[in-house]
Amino acid sequence: MHKDLTQERPRSYTTVLTIAGSDTCAGAGIQADLKTFSALHCYGLTVITALTAQNTRGVDAVIPVDKEFTRKQLHALLEDINIDAVKTGMLGNSGTIQVVAEELRKLKGIPVIVDTVLASTGGSCLLDSDAVPLMKELLFPQATLVTPNIPEAATLTGKKRLPTSRTQIRKTAEELLASGPEAVMIKGGHMEGDECSDLLLTRQKEVWLTSKRIDTPNTHGTGCTLSSAVAAFMARGMQLENAVRQAKHYVHESLQAGARFTMGKGHGPLHHAYRYWNASEMSIREDSGAAGRSSNR
Repeated sequence: MHKDLTQERPRSYTTVLTIAGSDTCAGAGIQADLKTFSALHCYGLTVITALTAQNTRGVDAVIPVDKEFTRKQLHALLEDINIDAVKTGMLGNSGTIQVVAEELRKLKGIPVIVDTVLASTGGSCLLDSDAVPLMKELLFPQATLVTPNIPEAATLTGKKRLPTSRTQIRKTAEELLASGPEAVMIKGGHMEGDECSDLLLTRQKEVWLTSKRIDTPNTHGTGCTLSSAVAAFMARGMQLENAVRQAKHYVHESLQAGARFTMGKGHGPLHHAYRYWNASEMSIREDSGAAGRSSNR
């Protein structure tokens, strides 16, 4: 006899809002964010800041969403739905940053993860250069965590050379921390070597997180996925350091699973749903995918 679930008291979703751009190949941007939220047992909400035409080889075109429509999207959500955490990604320009900063001030006491998206994996510019100082001025003081990679960290601190040693990376993180966020995570994926070392720096603690480098071209959306995973874990109640550790583990496992697949001719995506695909399902999907590709030629 089936239990009548309609008689139970309804539960609330754990909600995470992503404010970011749309990616047509769905490896990064809001699509990656939503996959991550769902995989980590959160309900994803979206405010779209830009439309992109892109594939695994790069970004062909970007159409920014009007800043006042971005505001309307935010208003629609904030007046109706309780939000447990926020992640910002591609913001594109100064106008959007101003609107997002204004609206985020209305949210008190929830984690805000700022992914400092300046360029795509393929190197396409995704934030106007004149908007970089404004991001630091308006968003960093509201951020629980900012998550630049090494090139982004260099740009944000005005460095012409990339920080490569742990000492240089720590100094760069200290400069970013002085802009107001509670914590900074500099991602070390651009460093050479067999290991990836990320630095998490707060005003109380320095934590280095190291993992074995995975040799794969399928790295599209790693930054989006990491910041979204941190937001999801914090929305579920984890403290920052534990959320960062769990997020890094999730990204590592998603990269490892994604390395078994191929999509497109450039940087393919991570496998966000690896936990929910067993070996037989993967085999079926691989076979059907191959059939689909041959029929499209």
